[in-house]
Amino acid sequence: MPEATSDRVHAVVVVRPDGRTPTGFHLKRTLAALSEQTRQPDVVTIVVCGGDDRLFEIADAAGAESVVKAPASTGFAAATALVTPHIDGDAVWLLAQDTAPEPDALTRLVGALELSPSVAFVAPKLVRWDDRAEIVSLGVGMTRFGRTVPLADGEFDQGQHDAREDVLGADVRGILIRTDAWHRLQGLDRALAGADEGLDLGVRARLAGARVSLVPAALVATAGDGAAGLPTPTTPQRRRRITYAERVAQLHRRLAYAPALAVPLHWLSLLPLALWRTLVDLVRKQPARIGPEWAAAAVVLVRIVPLVRARRRIAAARSASWAQLAPLRTTGAEMRERLDDDPDAGVGGHRRGDLHFFTGGGAWLVLGALVVSVAAFPALLAWPVLGGGALQPLAGTVGRLWDEAAFGQRVLGPDTIGPADPFAAVIALLGSLAPWEPSRALVALWILALPLAALGGWFAATRVTERSSLRLLGGAVWALSPALLVALTQGRPTGVLLHLLLPWLFVAGSVAHRSWAAAGTASLILAAVVATAPSLAPALGVLWATAILLAVALRAGRGVARIVWTVVPSLALAAPLVWNAFAQSRLWGLLADPGVPWAGPQVAPDPVGRALLVAGIPTPDLAGWTALLPEGPTWWVPLLTVPIALLALAAPLTQRWAVGTSLLVVTALGMGTAFAAVGVSVAFAQSIAVPLWPGAGLSLAWLGALGAALVTLDAGLAPRAAVVRGVAAAVVCAGVVVLAVPSLTAMTQNRATITNGPASTLPAFVAAEGRDDPDVGTLVLTPQAVSGVSAQIVWGASETLSGQTTMLATRTRATPQDDAVADLAADLVTSAAEDAVAELADLGVGFILLAPSPPPESDTARMMRLSATTALNQRETLVVVGDTAKGELWRVIADIAPRPREPASVAALSRAIAIGQLVVFGIALLLALPTAATRRDARRTPRVVGPHWQEGR
Repeated sequence: MPEATSDRVHAVVVVRPDGRTPTGFHLKRTLAALSEQTRQPDVVTIVVCGGDDRLFEIADAAGAESVVKAPASTGFAAATALVTPHIDGDAVWLLAQDTAPEPDALTRLVGALELSPSVAFVAPKLVRWDDRAEIVSLGVGMTRFGRTVPLADGEFDQGQHDAREDVLGADVRGILIRTDAWHRLQGLDRALAGADEGLDLGVRARLAGARVSLVPAALVATAGDGAAGLPTPTTPQRRRRITYAERVAQLHRRLAYAPALAVPLHWLSLLPLALWRTLVDLVRKQPARIGPEWAAAAVVLVRIVPLVRARRRIAAARSASWAQLAPLRTTGAEMRERLDDDPDAGVGGHRRGDLHFFTGGGAWLVLGALVVSVAAFPALLAWPVLGGGALQPLAGTVGRLWDEAAFGQRVLGPDTIGPADPFAAVIALLGSLAPWEPSRALVALWILALPLAALGGWFAATRVTERSSLRLLGGAVWALSPALLVALTQGRPTGVLLHLLLPWLFVAGSVAHRSWAAAGTASLILAAVVATAPSLAPALGVLWATAILLAVALRAGRGVARIVWTVVPSLALAAPLVWNAFAQSRLWGLLADPGVPWAGPQVAPDPVGRALLVAGIPTPDLAGWTALLPEGPTWWVPLLTVPIALLALAAPLTQRWAVGTSLLVVTALGMGTAFAAVGVSVAFAQSIAVPLWPGAGLSLAWLGALGAALVTLDAGLAPRAAVVRGVAAAVVCAGVVVLAVPSLTAMTQNRATITNGPASTLPAFVAAEGRDDPDVGTLVLTPQAVSGVSAQIVWGASETLSGQTTMLATRTRATPQDDAVADLAADLVTSAAEDAVAELADLGVGFILLAPSPPPESDTARMMRLSATTALNQRETLVVVGDTAKGELWRVIADIAPRPREPASVAALSRAIAIGQLVVFGIALLLALPTAATRRDARRTPRVVGPHWQEGR
C-alpha cells in the first residue's frame, strides 16, 4: 500500500436517532467536542439518517461543510459510503453522534498516523460516556476460527494496555484512516450488520500489506447509543440485536475469508451448524441466543451477492498472505487465560457456604431413614412385585413400558385408541431403571421411599435455613409425613412419587428465576409432579402466575422467561390428553388420579374429615391409631401436629416475613386442594365412584407448613434463645414420630394393604401366552355388589400400572364400543344368544375370566357369579380351563380374529406427538445439565432463598 501523509482530516459524523437517549443530546456533546479539538478537523460532514428537523438545526448550527440526509434504515457503513466520493483530505475520521473525543484526541491520532507510514489506520481508546475510567474498547482480535475477541472491553483503565500497539483490528468508532487506504479497501462492508466492521477493515488492511495501530492516549467517550458499533446491552431487545449482528458478521466473514473451494462447504454447513449451536446454547443456558442464531444463518444463507462483493473487495486489495495474520490471532491459551475466573469470587460481597451434607448430619439422617424403612417393610426385600391398593405390576419389558406411554392403542378396551396418561411416562422412566424386571423398580422405590424422602426434605430445608439441626428436622419431618406413610401402607404409587418429587421442585423452583439451569430442572420435575398428581395443577398454576407477577413487579421482568418456561414440558406432556378431554367434553376428568382407580379408605367430606385434613391426616383411622388402640382414646392424635401449625403461623411475624408468608400461601393452596378433593369424584372403579386422593394436597400443604415452621425456628428467635429453638424442634419431631408409629408398624402387624404380587392380574395360563403375544385378548367379567357385571377387555399378559388410562376411568357416557361389549357380556352370562362367543372371537378375544367380586361378596354378586358360571359352562365353543386364584377361566375354541391394527394415520400421529415431546424434554434436559459456568454462578448466589431483598437480582 502506498505511503501517504495525513495533513488534512475529513471528519464524518453519522447520526441516527435509534437510541434510548435523545439523539440531540449526544450530538450536541459530540459536536462540541469536535469544536474543542486542539487540532481541528479540516472538513466536517454530518450524515443524518432519518430524524426530525431538530437534528438538522443542530447540524447546521455546528458549521459543518455539508449535511447529508439519508433514509432512517441507512447503516453506518452505508452512510460513510455516501460521503466517500466527496472526501476532501488525506485522512478520514469516523465518528457517530455518541462518540465525543477528548480535546487532544485528534492531535494524538494524526501524530501516530504520520509517524508510522506503514499504518493504514489508527484507533483510539474508547471509554464510557459517563465514566472515563472504564474501557469500552481498545483493540479487537480474532481466533483461528474467526471468533471476535475484544482485547480490553469492560476493564478498569489502569494503563495496563497502553503499551499495546499492533492489533488485528479495532472498534470502528473513532478510527482515523488514510484516505488512499480507505479508497483501496473500498470502505466498510455493509453486509456485517454493524458488527466487526473495524475488525474486518483491519483484516483487509493487513492483507493489503499495511498495519493497524492503537493510540491509547487518544480518548473517545462513547455511550453505545449511536449509529456506529453495537449498542450497549441494556435491554433484552438490544441483547438479541447484538447477538444477531455478531453472528451475521462472523458467518459472513467466514465465507468471505475462506478459500474458494471451501466456500460451498461452509455455505452448506450454515443450517446444520445453527442446529448444533442451538444445542450448545441450551447446554450453556443461553436460549435467548437461539432465535438470533437461526435468523443470522438464514440471512447469510441467501445473501450471495454481498458475499461475492466482499470476496472481490478482498481480492482487489490483497498483497499479503493469510499466514501473516497468524501472529496476531488470539490463541487458545490466551482465550483460556482471558476466560479464567475465580469460581469462588462472590458478587456483592456474598460467598455461598458449604453444604455440610456429611458434616452436618444429612448423610446420617438418610442412613437412619433406610434402617427404619427396612425395619418397617422387611418383607419387601424378598418380594418381586408389589400388589394391593392402587398397585399393579409393570409391563414385562422396557419397550412395552414406553409403548404404553405413547399415543395409540390402549391395553384396555376392545379397540381403544387415544393418549396415554402423562403418569405412564413417569412409570416408564421408573421401570427403565430395572430393565431386566421393571416391576422390581417399584419394589425398590417402596424400600427407598423413606431415605429418599429424608434426602429431599433435607435439601429442601437448605433453601430455608443454614442451620444443620433445622435441616435435619426438615428431612425427618418430611420423611414421616402422614401422607407419605399412608400412601406406602395403602399402596398408592402416585402419593409416594409425589411426596418424593415435591421437595426437589421446591429446591429448583424457588430459584428458577435466577438461572436457566434451575428453570430447566424445575420444568422437568414439575412435569413429573403434574403427571403424578393432576389435582395439584390448579394450585401450582396459582403459584406459577404469582411468581411471574412478582418477577415483573420486583425484578423489572428479569427472570420472567425462565419462569414461563417451567410449565412448557408439563403442557407438552399433557397436551394430547387435554385435547382428548376437550373433544370428549370431560374436562373434570383431567383432575383424576392416574393409575389404578381405587377408592380405599380416606376421610369423608364432613366437618370431622376436614378437621383431620387440617391435622395432615388423610384417613379416617387417624393414620392407623384407631386400629392400634381400638378401645383406647384417640382424640389427642390430631393434636400431635399442632406444634408445626403454631410455628408455621408465626413465620410472618419474623424478620423473614416475606418467605414465611409465601410458604403459608403454599400451605393454604395445598389444604384447599385437599378440602376440594374429598368432595370430588371423577373416576370410577367398575361401578364405584372414586374420589380424588386428598394426600396430594396434604403433601403440598405439609411442604409449606414445614418450611414456614423452619423459618420461625431459624429467624424468629434471638441467638441467645438457642435452648428454646432446640426444645421447639424436639417437640415437633416427637409429635411427628408418635403420629408415624401405626404406619411404621402396619406391615409387621398385618394391617398394611400392600401385598406380595401378583405378577399378573390374569391367570398364569393367560399370562404365559400374553408374554409371547401382546395381542392376546381376555374378557374380564366381575359381578357387582348391587347387580349386574362389569366387563373389560385386557390385552396381553396383564393389566399394568402404566396401562391404566383416565380416558376410560373418567368416561361418563358409553361409546358404541362400550355398548357392544356390554351387550356381548350380557349375552355371555345368559343363555339367550347363541353366537355371542363367535362375536367375541371376531373381536380378537380368546379368553373369558369370571373374576371374584370385591370382598365381602354380596348375595346378589354370588348369585350373578353362579348364574354366569352355569351359562358359560353350557357353551360348546368355550373350554373350561379351570378355577384359578384370579377367578374361573374359559378359553374360546373358535377361530380368533387378530386384534385390529391401529390405522397408519394413528401411527403417524403417535410419532409426531412423540417427536414433539422429545424435542421439548430434550431442550429442558439440556437446560438442566450443569456446566462449569452454572456451578460458578450458583456459588455466587445465596443458597437460602429470600434472606435479603436483593437476593438473586
